[in-house]
Amino acid sequence: MNNIIFMGTPDFALPCLIALIENGYTVNAVITQPDRPKGRHNVVEYSNIKKKAIEYDIPVLQPEKIRKKEWVETISKIGCDLAVTCAFGQILPQSILDIPKYGTINVHASLLPKYRGASPMQRAIIEGEKVTGVTTMLTDIGMDTGDMLLKMETDITEEDDICSLHDRLSLMGAKLLIDTVKLYEQDKITPVKQDNDKATYAPMIKKEEGRLDFNLDSYRLFNLVRAFNPWPGTFTTYCGKTLKVLKADYSLEDYNKDVDNGTVISIDKERMAVKCKKGILYITELQFENKKAMHISKCGHNMPCDMVLGCDE
Repeated sequence: MNNIIFMGTPDFALPCLIALIENGYTVNAVITQPDRPKGRHNVVEYSNIKKKAIEYDIPVLQPEKIRKKEWVETISKIGCDLAVTCAFGQILPQSILDIPKYGTINVHASLLPKYRGASPMQRAIIEGEKVTGVTTMLTDIGMDTGDMLLKMETDITEEDDICSLHDRLSLMGAKLLIDTVKLYEQDKITPVKQDNDKATYAPMIKKEEGRLDFNLDSYRLFNLVRAFNPWPGTFTTYCGKTLKVLKADYSLEDYNKDVDNGTVISIDKERMAVKCKKGILYITELQFENKKAMHISKCGHNMPCDMVLGCDE
């Protein structure tokens, strides 16, 4: 089971590719999404997955739609004992799944069957999960519905954000992948079916989800800030302009005065306190429209108390 085709696109998948190479597996090809424009100037750049493949002289395929006949034929000609996928970005048709001699192993950033889908890490943070992890599974034609192989858990602390959780789970995923492949090729692992009744879903994130609604609990908004920065970002409005909220803390202690949710009830050198439906959101770092990000200590003196954020949305 030495010959492998690897399918992955974002940086989350990079440790898995590196782990396969460093553990002596022959990667016949790397399949990744087409190059996309990035940044303010829409410059087309290679992904780090593609760069790593080129570094090791591994052929790179970039199908817009992998299910098209010409891509199925191309991949079939390359062939492999095993395919490995990690955040590839396309659901594989049966015609692709039939190519590897021993099947396809997927690395997914949740404890399946929870958080099937495109954004499991962000959704776990938003929902206030205390534990998450990675799961290896045998890929089928469904969306993260295949039989599970191995799992590895980690705590989500309130100090975590999407960046720290992403980096931790990506390294865990690489280790779990190698453990899985070694056991799988020795026939020492028993696939376990997922309980569909316990399945939850993590749909693709939309930019509008980053709008902070102060009619929600402060803990929910705190989780949104942690989950959505740097992308798509969390925001509200102030004087008719967008105000990005980059970092925040929270308290569930209620503010008893009869003021609207979204009211700034205090500002000091460390934080801006905003009333929520339940509790207070403490904004510590923000960014005004067309300005640089800054700590509240650099701008709070210019913002009056009693103003209401988001009231002109």
